[in-house]
Amino acid sequence: MGKMISDKMKRYTQGNSAIRAMFEEGKQMAKKFGKENVYDFSLGNPNVPAPKEVNEAILDIVKNENSLELHGYMSNAGYESVRSEIADFINKKHGTNFNESNIIMTVGAAGGLNVLFKTLLNPGEEVITFAPFFSEYRMYTENYDANLVVISPNTVDFQPNIKEFEEKITVKTKVVIINSPNNPTGVVYSEETLISIGKILEKKSKEFGTDIYIVSDEPYRELVYGDIEVPYVTKYYKNALVGYSFSKSLSLPGERIGYIVIPDEADDSELIKNGAIIATRILGFVNSPSLIQKVVSKCLNCKADIEFYDKNRRILYEALTSYGFECTKPDGAFYLFLKTPNNDDAEFVKTAKKYNILLVGAASFGCPGYVRIAYCVSRQTVENSLPKFKELAKEYSLC
Repeated sequence: MGKMISDKMKRYTQGNSAIRAMFEEGKQMAKKFGKENVYDFSLGNPNVPAPKEVNEAILDIVKNENSLELHGYMSNAGYESVRSEIADFINKKHGTNFNESNIIMTVGAAGGLNVLFKTLLNPGEEVITFAPFFSEYRMYTENYDANLVVISPNTVDFQPNIKEFEEKITVKTKVVIINSPNNPTGVVYSEETLISIGKILEKKSKEFGTDIYIVSDEPYRELVYGDIEVPYVTKYYKNALVGYSFSKSLSLPGERIGYIVIPDEADDSELIKNGAIIATRILGFVNSPSLIQKVVSKCLNCKADIEFYDKNRRILYEALTSYGFECTKPDGAFYLFLKTPNNDDAEFVKTAKKYNILLVGAASFGCPGYVRIAYCVSRQTVENSLPKFKELAKEYSLC
């Protein structure tokens, strides 16, 4: 009889990501009904092309740099020149004081978060997150035998529930993970929120005699609308670490490229830096992709077409609210968070499928009774879906 896979992985396969499952179902529905007749809002896959500078940088680097050096090993932390350019870029933009030693190149934000968790967490320690939250935080936490502690959602404005947060910090709390702009709500955490979180953590660290770190997950930092600004967390708490990805800002999700920031001000910063470099090897990344490291360093001032997402956002928000749906207007990312009329997201998702609308129930984000709509889709998909959304609203007697 063959050996079974590990108990942990067996549990993960049984509870596979609802988002990915919906995405796969969407592909089958497209074959059956035609792609143009299926309105798939399930996956946060950028729908605008990378800036032209990305392809130009790839061609220039491949043509003019030594092939052996370009495709060879480098420091596990990444090219020093790339890390220095990124540090300078952050400093100019946010008034920080980083250098190349504070930056470690990673295999996307997911790789960076896992590197930080591997470095920081002991079995039995706790990671706090605020609902609604990216569902894979739970798997990242459990991968290192730590426990995820979820703070209930503040459904008024989806800023973190500060009162409950303070109550749930314990001597076992090691990491607080935040995500702003937020997936799935699109909400940007305010400066007031970050100040409050920082003050509470300072007080609790002193009370328990422990170091508690904020890990800020920031793949959507550049995707904000109007004059909204995303506060830089290291300004508000010394033990703040940042995980960044170019997946959304440059529309490069498949290239798996990002970085983590470990400020010198953080407690045990040198130990964390050295641990993160070793964790990069232990987790099997070795280093982030060599060519794309150099590419992104040449495109730090570039952004994908955010105006496209903004128009999708406005079209959907205005239409859905006019049909009677209750939505949180997002300030960033490319998600719309919709309250289900019957407070049952599983049933609502099932009903939406009758109209070939694919949504993700927010129970998987720790916030049942809502659904996430990823509007990083074609304009045609958005516009053609509106009559179907109206029919869906009528089924619930909203209009």
